[in-house]
Amino acid sequence: MRPNRIILIRHGESQGNVDKNHYKSVPDYALNLTAGGIEQALQAGKEIQGILGNESLYVYLSPFIRTRQTYQYLKESIEKNITKSTEDPRIREQDWGHLRHPDENEEIMQARDSFSTFYYRIPDGESGADVYDRVSTFMETLFRDFNKVDYPQNALIVTHGLTLRLFLMRWFHWTVEEFENLRNPRNCQIVVMQKKADERYELISKLATRNNS
Repeated sequence: MRPNRIILIRHGESQGNVDKNHYKSVPDYALNLTAGGIEQALQAGKEIQGILGNESLYVYLSPFIRTRQTYQYLKESIEKNITKSTEDPRIREQDWGHLRHPDENEEIMQARDSFSTFYYRIPDGESGADVYDRVSTFMETLFRDFNKVDYPQNALIVTHGLTLRLFLMRWFHWTVEEFENLRNPRNCQIVVMQKKADERYELISKLATRNNS
């Protein structure tokens, strides 16, 4: 049977979220949480525990430092629920390729916004479509795991803003336009997919859109 819920969460506030100058000298995967990000993760853990109660949990997380740190702190409230956790590089954030000056990153983001968040490929990096493809293969693993007789009652995916949106796009078969109208979830925003009687999932969390934030 499929888990009762698939819970997704974006990492807490990172150094790159508050100061773009970090991107000149620190690889994206190595950025740490800020003190505020740690507090967000601790609070998110309490909220997730409130959702789970005594139910069991399988955790999948991106290998980036900020997602691992987010898991480290939210785990303080849900450690008794967790039966297994695994890192999966396929749910990492969109690859930006190499270190860049913030001004150059800003130019790339402007070009991406003008062209298409989904189709635009970052120089030496990935497009949203590339991330969509690897998220699709991650889902194949997810479904295989769901078929295991001892699979826990819930799944938690600790990931990144764009990757989270693309996961939902792939799962719910949203169009490119529907995906691009969504905004990234806030840092440590909890997104819940609840299983219905027919074994399908309903997105019960609200995501902000570009037309209505």
